[in-house]
Amino acid sequence: MTLWFVFALMTVAAIFAVLWPLSRSGRTDGGGSEVVVYRDQLTEIDRDMAGGIIGAAEADAARIEISRRLLAAADQSGREGPPKGSLGLRRAAATLALVGLPVIAASFYLILGSPQLGDFPLSERSRVADANQPLTNLVAQVEAHLEKNPTDGRGWTVLAPVLSRLGRYDDAVRAYRNAITYAGDSADRRADLGEALLGTSGGVVTAEAKAEFERAVALNADDAKANYFLGLAAEQDGRKPDAAAIWQKMLAKAPADAPWRPLVQAALVRVGGVSAPALPDGAVAVAKDMSEADRGSMIQGMVDRLATRLKQNGDDVEGWLRLVRAYLVMGERDKAISARADARQAVANDAERLRQLNEGLKTLGLDG
Repeated sequence: MTLWFVFALMTVAAIFAVLWPLSRSGRTDGGGSEVVVYRDQLTEIDRDMAGGIIGAAEADAARIEISRRLLAAADQSGREGPPKGSLGLRRAAATLALVGLPVIAASFYLILGSPQLGDFPLSERSRVADANQPLTNLVAQVEAHLEKNPTDGRGWTVLAPVLSRLGRYDDAVRAYRNAITYAGDSADRRADLGEALLGTSGGVVTAEAKAEFERAVALNADDAKANYFLGLAAEQDGRKPDAAAIWQKMLAKAPADAPWRPLVQAALVRVGGVSAPALPDGAVAVAKDMSEADRGSMIQGMVDRLATRLKQNGDDVEGWLRLVRAYLVMGERDKAISARADARQAVANDAERLRQLNEGLKTLGLDG
């Protein structure tokens, strides 16, 4: 309502600006004008000459000067006065201003404006998106967008992992399926879909989830997530040798700094797929020709040397984790627990190293 009131005031102002000049008339020959004054002066000259106040020569000179001024004033008055035919033009202009301007303005607004758009409160105009608002609110906004744009593959791709982190696995499965449909198939999306299906079943690799992991491996044979869960499926089915084979193959092909390596190593320990800690490249070649007893003695010597070195320099977090892992593989759990205590004591004054150590122990199943 306020908007229309403002528009009405603007229209009235525009009409007034047009009509005001048209309402003003030019000068006329009415009393008090210069023409009347000069005529009175001519009459007064005649009276003065008849009364003998001025002579004939002076009277003629005065008449000439006043007549010149009279003609000039009359000419100026004619130019300033409105022509006789201007009344019709002024009426037409006034009609156009009163009717034409509002009609033209309304026509443009109906075409280019938004007359049906509701008012937008000032509080809403000044409100900006808050990046710190709860994640659930942001998710709700994305979901509202996807309801109106269900084929937005990028939107589904962004939403799906967030739903998984929130524990909404059923919705995450739907989101991943839509991401595959509208954004394209890939090993990552298939593996993520399988993991979401794993969430819906409480951590059990169902046949449906396994099928997704197999599709991911078909697209990318080295997909770490898909291979790990395929090994987990074999372990859950009681096929521990198959699980160990899958995980050993992963470790053999993975770089040394792969972030998931500790997880797979711990899984191998769980299924008994590792008979000894990893050996240096040179030791592997030597160990091939050794008997089982000699190989065991060599491994034991390597573990003892690692333990001695760590007692002298306890800052090596990765070394402590290798030592604990070796004791677990060798079945010496008491030594693994003792090494864990020594490791924590060695890095107790370094918060970052202590954090790395605790995370590594957790992946080994020894974080108590």
